Amino acid sequence: MKLKNMSKEEIQLLSYADLTYLILKEEGSMNTPTVFKHIANLLDYSDDEYTNKIGDYYTAIALDKRFVLLENNEWDIRDRHSVELVVDEDEDEEEIEEELDEEETDEENREENIDEDSMDDDLLDDDDDIDDLTILNDDEVEEE
Repeated sequence: MKLKNMSKEEIQLLSYADLTYLILKEEGSMNTPTVFKHIANLLDYSDDEYTNKIGDYYTAIALDKRFVLLENNEWDIRDRHSVELVVDEDEDEEEIEEELDEEETDEENREENIDEDSMDDDLLDDDDDIDDLTILNDDEVEEE
């Protein structure tokens, strides 16, 4: 539905994100102040209301997955933009091998630092800790 065909009451029922979607769909990409000024005009906001609400507006559209912020700091509808993923398989394999080597080295270092003779038996046997627990009723908790 187009904004110009909507009544004032219908426009007021829409969220900022829904209004933004309709505006960007009809007019193309815009920066934050421009698109919110368009919304402020539709909702008859004063300059003070515009200033006080633009932060909430920015948060609303930044969290909405329908929009994408372009490199030129303009918002547009995500459906109009595709994402191209470029994967360099050789580089990825090298990075994975380096990470695996680092993990193996870290694990070896941890094993060397553990002195089993110095470990306390209580740390190794967690099941005994449960036996030491006491269940208190509400009266006993309030007394303490």
